[in-house]
Amino acid sequence: MTAAETHTLSVAGATLTYDVRPGSGEGGTLFLLGSPMSAAGFVSLAAHFTDRTVITYDPRGVDRSKRTDGATETTPEEHAEDLRAVIEAVGAETIDVFASSGGAVNALALVARHPDLIRTLVAHEPPIAEVLPDREIALEIFADMRATYLRDGLGAGMAKFIAAVMHKGPFPANWLDQPAPDPAAFGLPTEDDGTRDDALLGQNMRHCTSHRPDFPALRAASTRLVIGAGRESENEMTARAAVALAEELGLAPTWFPSHHGGFLGGEFGQQGEPEEFAKTLHLTLSDPSGA
Repeated sequence: MTAAETHTLSVAGATLTYDVRPGSGEGGTLFLLGSPMSAAGFVSLAAHFTDRTVITYDPRGVDRSKRTDGATETTPEEHAEDLRAVIEAVGAETIDVFASSGGAVNALALVARHPDLIRTLVAHEPPIAEVLPDREIALEIFADMRATYLRDGLGAGMAKFIAAVMHKGPFPANWLDQPAPDPAAFGLPTEDDGTRDDALLGQNMRHCTSHRPDFPALRAASTRLVIGAGRESENEMTARAAVALAEELGLAPTWFPSHHGGFLGGEFGQQGEPEEFAKTLHLTLSDPSGA
């Protein structure tokens, strides 16, 4: 794959940075995205799609994409309009999207708002607590971890986040009555450095997890929807949300190798199975049956 071409794009409230990796063009254009994960998280996966032009980007408020509005929170709808702007700036006739985690939430909002923009969307483990049968306690847990972050800092808030996303099965009703996890147990700082600019816990957490997809719009869209989950993360919150979302849309979930970050090849110190993950994604994009 040739070197990435980097571009910037001014949108309402932010200047976005995105990268375009020209491929052979045989497979069209593929947009790989996450939130708050930046373009740096998709280097390994992009390397397996030399048959396509690959787009990656930094979401607003992350790495190279700077906010210009001074806002401290954003919504999936705002992210969706950013995605639309990038897609239209690239000018591809047909585009497929692989969206991970919060990026999957944002991409679903994009399809609901602009149903003819994307050919296929693979939404991998969107952390939508609203679709869970234990949604009430789940939403309380995510609200508590954000409040903890704002009060006590990154280490305390992130420790609660990690404990919650690693939990298998529905959250017990007394989850918030349990002792708070020790940040040091996860290698996190125990002292508050005073910063409050974390995109996950501060900017995105509240509106991402509480987002309620527009199911009638998604069902009516011309976009082919694929809801994915990692086999190793089965019964964890994000995989449970994927299964519930697929069921609401009348779909069967598509199971990918590895875990929530199964496409990672060492980025951010995390290792998935990027080669096997890419094979599954190739097959999913090329085979409408998802077989």
